[in-house]
Amino acid sequence: MSASKDNYVVHTAVEIEGIRGAAKTVAGVREALCGSIRPGMSTGELDRLARDLFAEQGVASAFLNYRGFPGQICISINDEVVHGIGDDTRIIRMGDLVKVDVGVKKNNFIGDTAKTVCVGPPTGRVAELMKATEESLMAGIAAAVYGNTVYDIGRAIEGHIKPTGFSVVRDFVGHGCGVTLHEPPEVPNYPSPKAKEKLRPGMVLALEPMVNLGTPKVKIDAEDGWTVRTTDGSLSAHYEHMILITDGKPEILTWPKSA
Repeated sequence: MSASKDNYVVHTAVEIEGIRGAAKTVAGVREALCGSIRPGMSTGELDRLARDLFAEQGVASAFLNYRGFPGQICISINDEVVHGIGDDTRIIRMGDLVKVDVGVKKNNFIGDTAKTVCVGPPTGRVAELMKATEESLMAGIAAAVYGNTVYDIGRAIEGHIKPTGFSVVRDFVGHGCGVTLHEPPEVPNYPSPKAKEKLRPGMVLALEPMVNLGTPKVKIDAEDGWTVRTTDGSLSAHYEHMILITDGKPEILTWPKSA
C-alpha cells in the first residue's frame, strides 16, 4: 500500500500503474468533450455526453455525489471559475470561454484533468489569458522535481502570471491525487509559506492554476452552492494536469495522445 503521511502520499509501483490507466482514460475523455463543444449546446447536454463516454470506457465519474456535487463533470463558463453544474437552460454561445474539468474512477484509481476552450477563435486579452494560464501550468510542472518543494511549484506558476497583469485565484488550489480524488498535499498556485512539503518520487499531484482577467477574488454562487465566480465578473481560465514525481523530470500523466 502507499506510504501515507500527514501531509503527503507516496504511491506504490502497482498503484502508479493503476493511476496511469485512469489518467490516460480521463485525458481521452477530456479531449473528446472539448472537441464536441459548439454554439447552441447546453451544459446539460455536455454533462450527459460525459456520462455516456464514461459508460463506454467502463469508468465512473469521480465528481458525481462527491460532497453532494450533482454533475458528472464541472462545466464553468466565462466568469465561472470552477465547479459549474451542467444545466439544460445554460446555453453555450459563440465567444464563450468554457472550462471543462473531468474526473474518473477506474479500477479504484483516479484521473483528474481540466482544459479551457474558447468557442470560436480567441482574440486579444482572452487569447493571452488562455495562453498564460496554460503556460503557467507547464511552468509549475517544470518546477515539480525531486528536491524541490510544493512552494516552488506555486512560485513558478504565479511567477509566470504576474508579468501578464492577470491574477491567480488563491481560494482554490491543486492537490495530491491517485487513490482518492483529493489527497495531501494541497498545491497552491502561488508561493504559500505553508507549502513546505518536499517532493518525493511516487507522489502524484494534480496541478491546476485558475487565472482571472481581473481580480483574484471569487465567490460561490448562492443559488446552487457550488459554482465559483469572479467577484468582478471578469473572465477566468483553468487548466489541470496530473503529474508523477520521479527522480528526474515529472511525468505528465494526462497528456493528450496526439502530443
